[in-house]
Amino acid sequence: MFFILISIASGAIVVISRILNTRLSEKVGLMGSTFFNYFTGLLSALILFAIVKDKFTLNALHNIPIWAYLGGVLGIAVVILSSIVTTKMSTFYITLIIFIGQLFTGIIIDFITTKTIPFAKIIGGLLVVLGLAYNLRVDSLAEEISKMGYKL
Repeated sequence: MFFILISIASGAIVVISRILNTRLSEKVGLMGSTFFNYFTGLLSALILFAIVKDKFTLNALHNIPIWAYLGGVLGIAVVILSSIVTTKMSTFYITLIIFIGQLFTGIIIDFITTKTIPFAKIIGGLLVVLGLAYNLRVDSLAEEISKMGYKL
């Protein structure tokens, strides 16, 4: 249960972070906000490492494969892309669409690593997609009705 709560908190933090990054990008630009995001992240990590006294040492860097650093590159892509779409769509839809991307990427990775097709997860993902499509349609109809001068 503890890890479920941590996961929920992580998801909430991602949504809040996306909104904060977008607001910052409106003030300093997309690349500026990405820079400040990672700069403050670096400072926060250094403070956390100093407090926790993790076993991280600079000597360990030469044992890390180069592909392991791609997480930072992908993180930059996430911040930039999220900052772009957050001003174009509602937070609810962005969160759902990103979740769908994560869900199907997870299914693909599970398939690659376990060599099994997780049909129940695929069906669950398709149900989420259908729910999103239904909600988008309902919102579209509500907007059309509103444009005609009717209130719901």
